[in-house]
Amino acid sequence: MNSTVLLSLNWQDWLGLFLHTAMLSLLSVGGGITIMPALHQYIVEQHAWLTDAQFNASIVIAQAAPGPNVLMIAIFGWSIGLQTGSMLNGLIGVAAIMTGMMLPTATLTYYASRWLQANRERQSVRAFRQGMIPIVSALLVASAWIIAASHNDVAKDWPLWVVSGTVMLLVWRTRLHLLWMLAAGALLGWLGLI
Repeated sequence: MNSTVLLSLNWQDWLGLFLHTAMLSLLSVGGGITIMPALHQYIVEQHAWLTDAQFNASIVIAQAAPGPNVLMIAIFGWSIGLQTGSMLNGLIGVAAIMTGMMLPTATLTYYASRWLQANRERQSVRAFRQGMIPIVSALLVASAWIIAASHNDVAKDWPLWVVSGTVMLLVWRTRLHLLWMLAAGALLGWLGLI
C-alpha cells in the first residue's frame, strides 16, 4: 500500500468501477484474464488507483492462489479499497468489482439457458448444441493433455494414470455422479496413494 498518499473515492467512483467491470464482463470470453488490458487502462492509466507494480502484483497473487482465475478481479477491488486506508473500503471494492464481473454474465447465462431449454426442439438450437459437443470435448481433452504432460514418467506416476483411466471409463460407461469420483480421487490423494 502506498503510505504517503491515500486515495479518496466516493460512491460515484465505486459505481463507475462496478459499471466498467460489468461492461467488460460481457466481453470476457475466455475468463477474467482476457479483460486485463482494459482493466489496466481504467484502473491504472485513467484513474491511477493502482500503480503498474500493484496491478501486476494483484495478478501474480491471484494466479498463485488456489481457486478460480476471477480471483484477480477481487484482488483489484481489495487493493483499490486499501489505497484509501480503510479495510471497509477494501470490502466495498471487492463487492463493487466482483458484482460487476459476475452479475451480467450470470444473468446472461441464466436467461440464455432458459431460452435454450424452452426452444430445445428448434433445429437451430439442436444444431448449436450438436456443434458445441466437439468443441467442448476438444477443450476438455486439451486441458487433460496439458495436465497429463507434467506426469509423463509412467514408472513413477502409474497410480495417477490408472486412476485417470478408470475415471475416464466410469464417465464413459456409467452414470456414476462425478462428485463421487472427485471424492474418491481426493481420498486417494489424501492417503498418499496418488
